[in-house]
Amino acid sequence: MVVRFALPGAAAALCGAALLNWFAAAMPLAAYTLGGRAFELTVLKLVIGILIVFFALVELLPCFNRLTFDRKYLALGGVLSGFFGGLSGNQGALRSAFLLKAGLDKEAFIGTGTVAAVIVDAARLIVYGIGFYSLHFSGVREIQGLVLAATAAAFLGAFIGARLMKKITLRAVQILVGAMLMLVGLAMAGGLI
Repeated sequence: MVVRFALPGAAAALCGAALLNWFAAAMPLAAYTLGGRAFELTVLKLVIGILIVFFALVELLPCFNRLTFDRKYLALGGVLSGFFGGLSGNQGALRSAFLLKAGLDKEAFIGTGTVAAVIVDAARLIVYGIGFYSLHFSGVREIQGLVLAATAAAFLGAFIGARLMKKITLRAVQILVGAMLMLVGLAMAGGLI
């Protein structure tokens, strides 16, 4: 499952992340002030904001809960979830939709999804890192603290999340994540962040 799903996903994540880096280099679309602060709307913020709002709707709307695909489409699912993972960082909704009907038990579903996420994330983070590094840093020392802080935050989030998952329902997590994604996506599409 991992080979059929995650490897095409990793290749597509490279393309999505490269496209994201290209959007990052584009000129601003608009600039405005609000409350005395200057804001800028870029192609990158608009595209990522719209994608985040779309994926938030996928999490929030019940009609998408039944979205599933046949097992023969695993490679296509890997490509789609990997590409959008590379482009926006959001791959979970598509990944789950394709893996749900793959005939896996709960543990295999979680394990396959986790391994696929790590493989796709590793691929996209390499491209992000190269693009970000070339734009903003001239030495390795300048980025070490950022990488260490982000890595520590990811592990801390996973640790806390594993304990909280025992106390709340999956639907509550979906609603919370969807609502937060919607807020971030709208703010990003509007150039506020």
